[in-house]
Amino acid sequence: MSIFRLRNLACWTMVAVVPASLWAADSSPAMLYAKGTAWINGSAVPRSSAVFPGDMVQTRSDSMASINASGSSVLVLADSLVKFEGPTVGLERGGLTVATSKGLGTHTGDVTVIPVSNGWTQFEVKQASDGTVQVVAQKGDVNVSDGSTTSTLSQGQQTTVDNSAEKKKKKRRKGGGAVPASSGAVLDSPYVIYGGAAAVGGLLTWVLLQDSNPVSSAAP
Repeated sequence: MSIFRLRNLACWTMVAVVPASLWAADSSPAMLYAKGTAWINGSAVPRSSAVFPGDMVQTRSDSMASINASGSSVLVLADSLVKFEGPTVGLERGGLTVATSKGLGTHTGDVTVIPVSNGWTQFEVKQASDGTVQVVAQKGDVNVSDGSTTSTLSQGQQTTVDNSAEKKKKKRRKGGGAVPASSGAVLDSPYVIYGGAAAVGGLLTWVLLQDSNPVSSAAP
């Protein structure tokens, strides 16, 4: 029996035997659906697998993956590396889109993005090669922290936060606060806001409905 079959069997066994009150603590595993070649902890995913806190999910430049948990979905974009942590998701490389009604947050380096409320919130986080992090609030408001200051990013706005190694060195030398991230209402139009939300929703549906063609078993 393959490791992924064992993981899935463990997932459904936990669902059957663990009291519902414990699932409320957000300790339950999630399910991952891959479009193209993706890996969990370095092992190729046969289209779908259970994902547990601490698992590393990786995609290639021509693949994506959707992580579905209770009340939240995370779309791992192409050429990305993500750590699933249960109540949060760590972005190690690349980008992701989070849609949540459970306050699921994301962090990358010193940058943390957390929904302002438990209402339905959707946001995108991307790392750039120069060390900056771009955050787009597609639906709902999010709080963005660079480790020193926290600002609220309203629906339809985006911001770029400097998360480079050089800035971290300067911050340690100065021992002071960081300059607040710049932001702009570049997505103020409701057509852009809801069009973006519809596009991501359609993309998630597309990932889930793909046929079960086998993916490559090559290691990353």
